[in-house]
Amino acid sequence: MSAPRFASALSVSSNSDLAFTEVVAGIVEGLDGARPDLVAVFVSHHHGSAIEDLGPRIARALGSPVVIGCTGEGIVGNTREVENGPALSAFAAVMPETVVRPFAITAEAEGETTLRFEGFPEVLNKSRASILVLADPYSFPAAEFLEIVNDKLAGVPAMGGMASGGSGPGQNLLFTQDGVVEGGAVGVVLEGAVEIRPVVSQGCRPVGKPFVITNARENSVVKLSGRPALEVLVEVAKGLTPADQKLLERGPFLGLAIDARKSTFERGDFLVRGILGLEQEERAIVVADGSIRNGMSVQFLVRDPSTAGEDLKQIVQQRGGSARKPSEIGALMFTCNGRGARMFGRPDHDIGCVLDGFGAVVPAAGFFAAGEIGPVGGRNFLHGFTASVAVLGRRSD
Repeated sequence: MSAPRFASALSVSSNSDLAFTEVVAGIVEGLDGARPDLVAVFVSHHHGSAIEDLGPRIARALGSPVVIGCTGEGIVGNTREVENGPALSAFAAVMPETVVRPFAITAEAEGETTLRFEGFPEVLNKSRASILVLADPYSFPAAEFLEIVNDKLAGVPAMGGMASGGSGPGQNLLFTQDGVVEGGAVGVVLEGAVEIRPVVSQGCRPVGKPFVITNARENSVVKLSGRPALEVLVEVAKGLTPADQKLLERGPFLGLAIDARKSTFERGDFLVRGILGLEQEERAIVVADGSIRNGMSVQFLVRDPSTAGEDLKQIVQQRGGSARKPSEIGALMFTCNGRGARMFGRPDHDIGCVLDGFGAVVPAAGFFAAGEIGPVGGRNFLHGFTASVAVLGRRSD
């Protein structure tokens, strides 16, 4: 097959027409005028009403049959992370021998415990398929959707993020080549010669030793290895270095082991979940995950900027793959809106780590999300405080 080609462009102009012109010109130049099969667009709320027609305008200007996009609190483009101020970013892909199948999906409650999804993505060949999805955090139950993807489409990676920047329902916007979509989620299935290689950097490292949950209730861990969970947490903290004690006090995390057969764990062996609070009466720990259960192996984790940066760069190096030219690999980055300069103390941290991992400037775009989507241990999850990067390139098999 001929090689895939990718291009990205960013404008920080506050003039919406000028920003549109600059981004389109950048994509046209990057693809040498070729018609893209897919364009992903990310835009800050500064562009207001111009966002309503952005998807159709992009489709007409570039001749792309499929456009997906959303608003973001911060926007990623090329080598930059624009955390404050106007920004418009686009990523375009020419993907030979690859079917691009768009979808728009909504969820409705059926009774008290059942959800019905309308517009579920169609996948014909699971072994050669990947999913990109952008969702509205106020109207779309992404975690439940991903559980169904895991069951129906086992082994198919789903990557993406929750639109951000709005302070309530209806304020985050999703759009396609046909215009703004009212809530739910939009996305594409990629099936064929171009694949998505998932990079999910949770940026945490284990401290102390592993424990087994011996008493769990909903999202509360009551006992670890037969002892009150809060007592175990205090004991682990006492055994840490002063520096790690400060990190644990700043924000403790619990790692849920993906492979129950292991007895020793490293960073990539856990699904990272935040500790929301403590229940003093039962001396329990409240965890941001309702799927915890008795018998799970867990370990306390800490997160610091150096760990997060090292983790992201290392995984990109492992997943980057080979290409004759930087334009034959592309990256869509969905990073948590709690990261950025507020976490790392400097701008452009995550995109810098991604490009360092590639060892070259490759086409890249994305946004700061209200939740990041990506697989860990072969199953897709909704994450927080994570950098989830979809690396697009020629399929390796």
